[in-house]
Amino acid sequence: MNILKKMYYRLFQKSFKLMIPILPYREPKLLKNYQDLIKLVKDNSNTILVTDKGVSGLGLIDNLKNIFQVNNLNLIVFDEVVANPTTDNVEDAYKVYCENNCDMIIGFGGGSSIDLAKALGVRVVKPKKSLSKLKGVLKVRKKLPTLVAIPTTAGTGSETTLASVIVDSQTRHKYAINDFCLIPKYAILDANLILNLPKQITATTGMDALTHAIEAYIGNSCTKQTKLYALQAVKLIFENLLECYNNPHNFQARENMLNASYKAGLAFTKSYVGYVHAIAHSLGGKYNTAHGFANAIILPCVLRKYGKKIYKKLWELGRYANLFDEKTPKEVGAKIFIEKIEDMNDLMNIGTTIHDIKEEDIPELALIAEKEANPLYPVPVIYSAKQLEDIYYEVKNG
Repeated sequence: MNILKKMYYRLFQKSFKLMIPILPYREPKLLKNYQDLIKLVKDNSNTILVTDKGVSGLGLIDNLKNIFQVNNLNLIVFDEVVANPTTDNVEDAYKVYCENNCDMIIGFGGGSSIDLAKALGVRVVKPKKSLSKLKGVLKVRKKLPTLVAIPTTAGTGSETTLASVIVDSQTRHKYAINDFCLIPKYAILDANLILNLPKQITATTGMDALTHAIEAYIGNSCTKQTKLYALQAVKLIFENLLECYNNPHNFQARENMLNASYKAGLAFTKSYVGYVHAIAHSLGGKYNTAHGFANAIILPCVLRKYGKKIYKKLWELGRYANLFDEKTPKEVGAKIFIEKIEDMNDLMNIGTTIHDIKEEDIPELALIAEKEANPLYPVPVIYSAKQLEDIYYEVKNG
């Protein structure tokens, strides 16, 4: 890659890091239960609940619906969210919102539902602009309707973040809208909602959270605070994810994973992610590949490609998670850490390849990932699209 381009990317990232202390980051206020949520709802108002058929079909929203009914409050359910939500999907929700004169939004479900809830809020406050015109950073700049996030997976951290990731229905390109107003005002972390998660979703969403924490930690924009969040998240995930997978009704383990996802979300919201996410987003847009599944397989490939540049930081993560003792050399510890990630993938039957990838698509996919990542993501090593192609081939072929 051209040296001047690399210098520009690093200057951009350094400038953004220097701004972190003065930017209006905030954490959502955690509500204890649905009764606390009800207190926020105005009389004679309409609230839209954004979720998917899987969540509504399992009856996970029934308690919330009943509480609204008992309190004579109106709850409009939109349960048409699709995996990797599209701009058309957002428009469908926006139509329901407008037809019912809603003034409050609840994102109830996994990352897709919460992302769509955020995008819906953006459409409400920016009705004359298409979502594609708002992709990127700080282009919304208007207060959204009251937004509450209730995650039903322990992985995406969407309840903490300033991003909404959407797929353009026409081009199938996946992009993020990033603005501080997209951080939910409130969130509820309820382990009861994730006790019956299918094993595969438990596995891939947990690895999604691990990816968030690791990419936030090894990037060049981590702060003292986000380092601590990332370390705590990684430790909790190594201690609890396999337990959740093997014993899904272990309430404490599930609660710990919700906490890990939340902390990882707080870490990457400020410190950003890296090439793992950029590559996963390109696959989600092109093939509808599940995001957590893609992250799980891509993560060890990218960590190995970074090489010695991140040995020290991977050693710190592994040591904090008690994966080896303090006498372990840095390079050895870093490689053990990567092997432990692969071991978890293996024990949870995630696999090592993404067969959806077509060889003829790789140059285009690499260009999409490179454009997303550079210059925004403060990655340890800057790669060109051509260099990123190697990762796609590795992920495709194993």
